[in-house]
Amino acid sequence: MLNIALPKGRLGDQVHEIFSKIGYECAAIYENDRRLVLESPENNVRYLLVKPSDVAIYVEYGAADVGVVGKDILLDANPDVYELLDLGIGKCRLAVAGPEDYVEDRDRVLRVATKFQTVTKKYYSSLNREIEIVKLNGSIELAPILGLTDVIVDIVESGKTLKENHLKVLQTIVPVSARLIANRSSYLFKNDLITQMVKKLEEVLHQ
Repeated sequence: MLNIALPKGRLGDQVHEIFSKIGYECAAIYENDRRLVLESPENNVRYLLVKPSDVAIYVEYGAADVGVVGKDILLDANPDVYELLDLGIGKCRLAVAGPEDYVEDRDRVLRVATKFQTVTKKYYSSLNREIEIVKLNGSIELAPILGLTDVIVDIVESGKTLKENHLKVLQTIVPVSARLIANRSSYLFKNDLITQMVKKLEEVLHQ
């Protein structure tokens, strides 16, 4: 049986819809209960419903054979997994944003609010820009509004939240989408199952 770490929420719904098309449907997902492990013996698949930011951890440590996770998380956490396929869903971008009237003062340290510390450090290091990171996990748009930081680094989808808070995208760091990842041992010992899954996904995604 193939163990799949499925991100909870809208992305997970999209992923299951795609997986259903290639024979990995799990009827229990539609039952709307609180179970976190859902099996479909007839399709030889078991879904583990996990927080999106934890998918890579479950896959890296072998609790799941494969999983679907945003490229932003892969870049920031750098888990020891195989990245197999870009599913082309959950598209957004990791970007620097600040007040609409923002003008950078390059004579002082730039203060940045983000939960993506690794990516942020690497990005500004490439620009030879000295920064101070303020780690925030939610309502990050508040930081520049209240003067806590100069800018933020966060996921931007439509940009509507930024606009409503009088912020704008200043730079795009990297485009983001959902990726299929695999545990290294599983890829070795369940190679036929995983390779078959990837092949079927590629066929569906290219239709």
